[in-house]
Amino acid sequence: MEDRKGDGLSRRQLLRTGIGASAALLAGGLELAVPESSLAQSNLSPDQALAAIMDGNKRYTSGKLKSFDEDLAIIRQHTEEKQEPFAAVLSCADSRVPAEIVFDQSIGHIFVCRVAGNIITPEIIGSLEYGAAVLGTKVILVLGHSACGAVKATIQGKDVPGQISSLFPHIRPAVDQAGTDVEAVTKANAKNQAMLLRQASTVISGMVKAGSLKVTSGYYDLGSGAVTLLE
Repeated sequence: MEDRKGDGLSRRQLLRTGIGASAALLAGGLELAVPESSLAQSNLSPDQALAAIMDGNKRYTSGKLKSFDEDLAIIRQHTEEKQEPFAAVLSCADSRVPAEIVFDQSIGHIFVCRVAGNIITPEIIGSLEYGAAVLGTKVILVLGHSACGAVKATIQGKDVPGQISSLFPHIRPAVDQAGTDVEAVTKANAKNQAMLLRQASTVISGMVKAGSLKVTSGYYDLGSGAVTLLE
């Protein structure tokens, strides 16, 4: 099988990197059965769930947030014993990317995982599997963002303190694919991570094939506040 070039990366290329190592670990050691029915009561389809968070982003960019108008005391009472998020977001740990605010969603609506570079690791996949298979999220959005420090550092490839460099192998395939333009690499990385998530997890891939879950990627512009879907 030949490696593909261009917009996408082949599974073989990903498996040659640290990302692929995480995928192999999961594939070899973690298989979860998808429950016949999830705990969540959302009746949204995957496409409707994606539309709901994107509509929230439009409210955010237009300054017409509604999530802060909800009675937080009532929300806390309703979510104290259980959570029923309809969507999951894997975003960067960057403090400028608060997913709940970006998508104008209140407590209990979005299952959020955050890690520098919005990369896929065994722990992240396990968390998103829980969100989808147990809590019933209908869509998973891998969200990259402009001016991402993890992407910039990977492109530069310089010596860094501590374990910061552990992020680089996960993002390197996007650099190899898109070059040195930060925005292009960030978008490529978000798409690669979403692809890996669909492929590395037997739980998530099964739900995607069954049509009960959608996995996609997006790009958040820090200046405008707008999220653009990449797939």
